[in-house]
Amino acid sequence: MAPAQRAFIFDMDGTIVDNMAFHTKSWITFFERRGHALDPDEFFRSTAGRQGHEIMRTYLGAHITKEESAALDAEKESLYRELYAPHRATVTGFDRLIAAAKADGVALAVGTAAPTDNVVFTLDGLDLRRHFDAIVGAADVARGKPNPDVFLLAAERCGAAPEHCIVFEDAPLGVEAARRAGMRAVVLTTTLPAEAFAEYDNVICVARDFSELDVEQLFATAAD
Repeated sequence: MAPAQRAFIFDMDGTIVDNMAFHTKSWITFFERRGHALDPDEFFRSTAGRQGHEIMRTYLGAHITKEESAALDAEKESLYRELYAPHRATVTGFDRLIAAAKADGVALAVGTAAPTDNVVFTLDGLDLRRHFDAIVGAADVARGKPNPDVFLLAAERCGAAPEHCIVFEDAPLGVEAARRAGMRAVVLTTTLPAEAFAEYDNVICVARDFSELDVEQLFATAAD
């Protein structure tokens, strides 16, 4: 019997690239223009991984139409790309880890709440798209994290069962989405400390960046 397909599924913002401070800054600026004063840390904890239209409806009202939300999303994301463009880079060790995973036959996927323009901005801007077997973004699923939709679709497109997938995340809502998908998770502390993930029993490893990680050791730990 052939061995089961294994997969790594990467969140994008805050995981492949260390950009969440720029996302948060753009959101804070966006809402300040509309008279909302928000605490950056609390905002991140409660929204990271959710889709833009979900965040808009939470803070601006459920009455917002799909068309209005799309226009607001475009404004906010344009502000984010302007802020982050000069700093765009992968997190330390990412290139080495995915090279090792590919050599080991591990499928690679992206599971992100980002809109299409931001996926293009990041993955194509850094010439990363060629490495992935599947890329799933906000346009591909109806619900953002903590719902498991984005990770389940990524696994399906890779031909991997959830129990053979490891998710890489930087946000609690993303780790919860992995848990609901039946997947183990690796946490990168690019944005929050390890303590923020203490309640999640699907976390198999916490690391500062990808340089601390080993492909076979991760799967061995996930199997325990």
